[in-house]
Amino acid sequence: MTYAPSYLPSKSPILKLWKSLGGNSFGRWLVSKIVCFNAPYFSSIKPRFTQIKPGLVEVKLKKRRAVQNHIKTVHAIAMCNAAELAGGVCLDISLNGNFRWIPVGMTVQYLKMAKTDLRAVCKVDDFHWDSAQDVVMPVRVFDTDGEEVFHADITMRISPKKK
Repeated sequence: MTYAPSYLPSKSPILKLWKSLGGNSFGRWLVSKIVCFNAPYFSSIKPRFTQIKPGLVEVKLKKRRAVQNHIKTVHAIAMCNAAELAGGVCLDISLNGNFRWIPVGMTVQYLKMAKTDLRAVCKVDDFHWDSAQDVVMPVRVFDTDGEEVFHADITMRISPKKK
């Protein structure tokens, strides 16, 4: 694969871990645990990565008591948490190695009650960012019937890494 002179491939430790461990269920579990160890606020939803590649990240979330609200559906913040995890990891593994990122905003839509296990998917087709800018990472959350129950647009600020 060739890159434009201004684009360097990702140096993300998550992508390196996934490439070495993500080929089986234990490895996917281990990568999920390592990511949550480094970013502990994601542990509350017990996410499981099922796909990690530049431009695409998929995270599964089981519906269980700890993520339910008073009407026994997956609560809004659990879905926000899954969306931020999928969007952040997608940007991290897709981003030029000379840049860093931080979320600066999120717009969400609750489309349908989330009554089942969920799958959060962040997919971006054009991810060769090579300058400081704000980008929007779209995340769609689906139930087990494949219906979209939640959508988030997460604004991420990309800036050069400090030398």
